[in-house]
Amino acid sequence: MIEGRRVVAGEAILDGAIIERSRIGSSDALLEKLVREHSGLVYRIAYSVLRLHEDAEDATQETFMRVLRYSLKLSQVEDPKTWLARIAWRVAIDRSKRRGRTREIALEDADRPLPEATSSESSASDRVQGNEINAVLEKMIAAIPSKLRDPLVLSTIDGMSPREVAEILGINEAAVRSRVFRARQIVKEKLAQRGILT
Repeated sequence: MIEGRRVVAGEAILDGAIIERSRIGSSDALLEKLVREHSGLVYRIAYSVLRLHEDAEDATQETFMRVLRYSLKLSQVEDPKTWLARIAWRVAIDRSKRRGRTREIALEDADRPLPEATSSESSASDRVQGNEINAVLEKMIAAIPSKLRDPLVLSTIDGMSPREVAEILGINEAAVRSRVFRARQIVKEKLAQRGILT
C-alpha cells in the first residue's frame, strides 16, 4: 500500500524537482538519482513522525526541495542516505511541531485493554487481529518518551545502522543502542502485560 504511494510520491517529487531545477537553471543528475534511490526512505521517515499520508508526502517533497537548494554541494556529501534521512527527520519534526501535533500519548491510554479479536481460522479474522495488534504497537510506541522512541523508529526504517541513527539525532552510537534496547524492553513488557507476548 505505502510502496505504491511512494512511487507516485517519487514521481511527483521528480516532476517538481525538474520544474524547480529548470527554474533555477541546475541540471544536476545526482538529485534525480537521490530521489529515485531514497524517496521511499524519506517518505517512511516522514510518515513515522507525521502518521498521515498527505503530510508525509508534503514533508518528502519539502525534503527534496531543501536538497535542491544545496544541489551544488551534493557531490561533497559523503553518505547521501544518512544526510537525506537527517534532513527528512528534521523536516518532519518541524512540521509536527508547527501543526501542534504531539505523537506522545498518555501511558495509561497505551495500557487500556485490547478488545478481543475473534479466534477463527479465516484469513480475514487473522488480518483483523493483525491490524489490531499493529494499532496497539503503534500506540505503545507513541507512548514511549521521544528520547527512546526516536532511535527505535529510525533504527527500524530501512534497517538504519546505529551509526546512521546517531548522525541523524546528533547522539553517539552507544546512546542509540542503549535507547533502542530500552524502548524495545518497554514494548515487550507492555505486550506481555496484555498477554500478546509471553
